[in-house]
Amino acid sequence: MITITSTQNPHVKNVIKLNDRRARDEARRTVVEGAREVGLALGRGVVPVEAFICPELIDGPAAETAARHLVTIGQTGMSEVFYVSPEVFAKMAYRGGSGGLLLVVAYRPARLDDIQIRGVPFLVIVEEAEKPGNLGAVLRTADAAGVDAVIVPIPPGSRGTDLHNPNVIRASLGAYFTVPAVAAPSDEAIAWLRAHDIAIVAATPAAETLYTAADLSGRVAVAVGSEAWGLGEAWLAAADVRVRIPMSGQVDSLNLSASAALLMYEVVRQRGGAGEQGGRGAGEIDS
Repeated sequence: MITITSTQNPHVKNVIKLNDRRARDEARRTVVEGAREVGLALGRGVVPVEAFICPELIDGPAAETAARHLVTIGQTGMSEVFYVSPEVFAKMAYRGGSGGLLLVVAYRPARLDDIQIRGVPFLVIVEEAEKPGNLGAVLRTADAAGVDAVIVPIPPGSRGTDLHNPNVIRASLGAYFTVPAVAAPSDEAIAWLRAHDIAIVAATPAAETLYTAADLSGRVAVAVGSEAWGLGEAWLAAADVRVRIPMSGQVDSLNLSASAALLMYEVVRQRGGAGEQGGRGAGEIDS
């Protein structure tokens, strides 16, 4: 394999360009860093467009296993795989501590109609997450709670939250690859939920019903909005039930990912525990 030692190499420059959302959207590609994240991507059958390995930074069995896997992929010609120097890797890495592994991968091709509905569906709606790390944290919790799919609405006149931001992938610890996630216009997402008889449970401080008092054991999609503005009017109007999380302090909002976690695990509690929900087999996305 080729070793890249110059930060001016065209492959390196192309990776750096993917720090910008516009460049990501045009190329329909994003960046994955870290041994755990890379390992989960490869384990789910993701074939990278390009992969970069910095031998000097490889640390631990997980990173070594992933690196060997990438070398094999490179040898088969399925992907371009390069060795890079520590200086080059530092230039490309979106964040520090990436363990010497970096992938360029294509966006996940996912639409609402790709979500397979079987059993009793359990979905999460995340509208206008202000920070990529919050959305990544929601995906991480969704993986643990057995959520079937996460829908990221695109409000009118907005590009919506960037589902493919490298920080989303990093904060999710790789759950970006294990939890089906779809970005779709709000009106289309609401119509899809209606067509599949999935109740919308909207979290809002103005609700009278506590989230623990609502029936979340059926076909539900729990919806949360940004800390600053909450859920948009479209989702509040479409809600079958509105719920609130009790707050006794002086701060007027919870972190989005914390709110989502409370709601997700209330669904788990009401259904008798994650092991009895049926798992993500109820809502996998075809790739």
